[in-house]
Amino acid sequence: MEKSGLRIDLLGTSISIAADEDPVYLESLLNRYRIVIENTQKSTGLQEPLKLALLTGFLLCDEIEKIKKREGREGREAEQLTLDLIARIDEAIPND
Repeated sequence: MEKSGLRIDLLGTSISIAADEDPVYLESLLNRYRIVIENTQKSTGLQEPLKLALLTGFLLCDEIEKIKKREGREGREAEQLTLDLIARIDEAIPND
């Protein structure tokens, strides 16, 4: 895949990146980050760009960890249900 470029202008600074991702996907990430920055700024009143960036990054990491835990728990629950079903099927099938 060809590298996509993205210019990020946030919190008083600019940076250009290149990534092996779809440009639409990169824009969606940037938009999500902007929204979280705005929400963080509104809820905390922080104005200092570095502190705002650090807290926003921390909140996004928290969000990711919660999703991973939820998915892991759901995955284990699905696995247990599958094993229970297999055990019930084994019990229902007569052994020769």
